[in-house]
Amino acid sequence: MTDAVEPSEAKKAKTELPIAPDESWPEAWIIPDEVEDQYAENKLEPNVPVSVEDLKKIGILYWKMDAESYEYPVKSVPWDPKDATDPELKQLRDDRGYSYADIITVHPDHLPDFENKLKAFFEEHIHDAEEIRYILGGSGYFDVRDLEDTWIRIQIKKGDLMTLPEGIYHRFTCDDKHLIHAMRLFKGVPVWTPFNRPCDEHESRKKYVELFPSEEKEDKAKEEEKNE
Repeated sequence: MTDAVEPSEAKKAKTELPIAPDESWPEAWIIPDEVEDQYAENKLEPNVPVSVEDLKKIGILYWKMDAESYEYPVKSVPWDPKDATDPELKQLRDDRGYSYADIITVHPDHLPDFENKLKAFFEEHIHDAEEIRYILGGSGYFDVRDLEDTWIRIQIKKGDLMTLPEGIYHRFTCDDKHLIHAMRLFKGVPVWTPFNRPCDEHESRKKYVELFPSEEKEDKAKEEEKNE
């Protein structure tokens, strides 16, 4: 007869919500260092796609959520994540300890000074905490730097929930439709402060570089280890 599982062991055995399978991840591609129109796809010619494996290597996590079956306000600052009725969103909230949320709509009708705000969002920066975005409607792009400092553009659409690791250089924009309806999630007290590049001496940036070293740094570390 199998022994009963103690409550604490049962809690440990609880399965976390898995990230999406590779085929469900959003499209991503390399873009130039300088772009004239932030709202355009800005693909190279020919296009240089970026694999899911490469996105994972820089710390990106992704879940495909059901944004069709649940209703959310156009704007709610804050929005209590305890009010979530989507079971997968509730599980992700509990798995990752998200205790704060707000909901915003990036659109000229809902965001005062739209053009200047979007220019500010498009400044390259880091945060001193993980960044979490759940796209409830609309579409746009997250641009992130890879380990060799090349820009990767990730297309985001309704139902995409993505996390960017603390300290990664990134920026955000909607696309030429000028509409993003999004939920922002946070652990603890929300702090949305951006630290614009250059900020290589910031502790969060140092932490990121240590967790996700470039190939050059990895090769150098291996060489040093070999010579010891």
